[in-house]
Amino acid sequence: MRKILWLIAAFFVPPVVVALLEGFRFHFWLNLILTLLFVVPAIIHAWFLILTRDYEVVRE
Repeated sequence: MRKILWLIAAFFVPPVVVALLEGFRFHFWLNLILTLLFVVPAIIHAWFLILTRDYEVVRE
């Protein structure tokens, strides 16, 4: 259920979701650049991170 909510949120604001899940590291900056250039690849990147990783505990 949580992944579905993350996926929906990532559709609207991919960099925010990636920042909440990954922190302000490489994946956040990559997603931000993708969002500024093209929105669809940023959504796909955020969905990829959500679906391939286990985020039971949000890490700092």
